[in-house]
Amino acid sequence: MSRRVSLPAADDLFRPTASPDVPDAAGAPAPAPDARVLPDEAPDEAPDEAPEVPPETGPRRPSGRVRHDEKMTVYVTAAELLDLEQARLRMRGEHGVAVDRGRLVREAVAIALADLELHGDDSVLVQRLRES
Repeated sequence: MSRRVSLPAADDLFRPTASPDVPDAAGAPAPAPDARVLPDEAPDEAPDEAPEVPPETGPRRPSGRVRHDEKMTVYVTAAELLDLEQARLRMRGEHGVAVDRGRLVREAVAIALADLELHGDDSVLVQRLRES
């Protein structure tokens, strides 16, 4: 008697869970079972759509709630972490905006970078970093 454990194949683990004709939570129909989109492949765009504005030419916006492929580790003091968590809870309690700490930080970074881009030497970021 073999003691090897039988595991499902990758195709069974990563198969679509909704039928193709039922829309998913975002409102788009689920892909057909054989249709697989690789991460590097983008779906074809309709020719009459306007091209996306590159971030360098338009207003700086945070990435929001999307899958992020890059990671950065930032070390903060216990007091800074507590302030960040209190801001997150204040956003939820007083303003009805539920965000995680990562999204809160990405928003704050986008604001600081937009201010730097707009005001340059007079930006809050330049002024505060000069003081330290």
